[in-house]
Amino acid sequence: MGAMEAQELVPRQVPRVETRHRRIVTPIPVPESIPILEQLRRNEPRSMSGQPPVLWDRAEGVYVYDRWGNQWLDWSSGVLVANAGHNHPKIRKAILEQVQHGLVHNYCFPSEIRARCVEALARVAPPGLSKVFLLTTGAETLECAIKLCRTWGQKIGGKKKIGIVSFHNAFHGRTLGAQMIGGIPALKSWIVNLDPDMIQVPFPDGFRGVDTSFEGFLKALETQGYSPDRVAGVITETYQGGNASFAPAEYMQRLRAWCNEHQVLLVMDEVQAGFGRTGKYWGFEHYGIVPDLICCGKGISSGLPISAVIGRPDVMDLYPPGSMTSTHTGNPVCCAAVLANLQVIEEEKLVERARLLGEILQPELRRIRLRFFDHIGMVHGRGLVASLHMVKPGTIEPWPQLASRVVLRCVEKGLMLFAPVGYAGASVKIAPPLVISEDALREGIATLEEALQEVIGEMT
Repeated sequence: MGAMEAQELVPRQVPRVETRHRRIVTPIPVPESIPILEQLRRNEPRSMSGQPPVLWDRAEGVYVYDRWGNQWLDWSSGVLVANAGHNHPKIRKAILEQVQHGLVHNYCFPSEIRARCVEALARVAPPGLSKVFLLTTGAETLECAIKLCRTWGQKIGGKKKIGIVSFHNAFHGRTLGAQMIGGIPALKSWIVNLDPDMIQVPFPDGFRGVDTSFEGFLKALETQGYSPDRVAGVITETYQGGNASFAPAEYMQRLRAWCNEHQVLLVMDEVQAGFGRTGKYWGFEHYGIVPDLICCGKGISSGLPISAVIGRPDVMDLYPPGSMTSTHTGNPVCCAAVLANLQVIEEEKLVERARLLGEILQPELRRIRLRFFDHIGMVHGRGLVASLHMVKPGTIEPWPQLASRVVLRCVEKGLMLFAPVGYAGASVKIAPPLVISEDALREGIATLEEALQEVIGEMT
């Protein structure tokens, strides 16, 4: 995900805010927080200082609090994690009960809580995707998917069928394989020796990828001299995480058919999109397709570090006992959080809630884009995820400085956003918890519009 340059830790006097959903009563950053922020900078790598200089103390529902009386309306969900809201009472209760039960780690030794967890995840997956491998982070699931695709490819097509096709501007994580299949060159320049059998093609978002036809996919493969019989898997985010951009449904349906025709596994990276974020349980439902493997995480537990690969049994069972495991696979405390989270999503109808609130959020953001059309090149999103692409006036050239200023101004006004993401770090990402009320959503929209008006006025 994105980051901004580390902010100078100098308190800035900001207007006092006191509304139903936001409260800002100190300078930002809070003077008393600076020693702790400085301590973090001393003892952590510089890469960890890329978020707004706000010291989180606790979070409940859709609110983030510090120790000095400030309250933010959260439009980050951490980083698209807290789908059921921060610290949901039912999830917290399940975590505490599991800790008190007395099992907090068991490696791959069997446990009842893990059995219940994988069964529950298989139940919410499409029919035919019945095997679940639990991991810890989203990037790990992509590493596993690469391994499974290549193993599958060699099994049915020999040593030449190892190609992995992914998309320009894609983000799949920060581990080696995840960055090699990622489509952001700056994030993988450190690798140097890139795998020649991991290739990227344009993503048909209709903004930077102007050709939205499936012929563009075929042409890109042909241009790179890559024949279908060499491809083991196609891996794509349901929507591109940095830009919240979706492909056309027809494109994805033709991609699914192409994969079937050439015995290629289709992997959907649902780490951000899954568990209701887009107004569907799984984001790929918008396309009317079913993948062979699902990579998921983040909103799977609404808080604790756990992820999963869900897939076809014939693919998931490629490796013999003991050869595809992980130290913390199915951690019992995390499994308890998953089970409670899935229950909350169902009982509180959060998928439908995201869809209905998205019918408010998305048109409002498009209206705001028309108001500031010289500076917002495009708005993408569905349900309760969206992205505003900030551009230099009259162009589609990204303007990351504007995006950073907008995020900081929102934070100063009590609206929590994480640092800009996407192409050149110029996209303002919106992702509130799915439990947000309509009133809070509308207040957030008004706050964002106010911040845009102020910052654009100052910078132009």
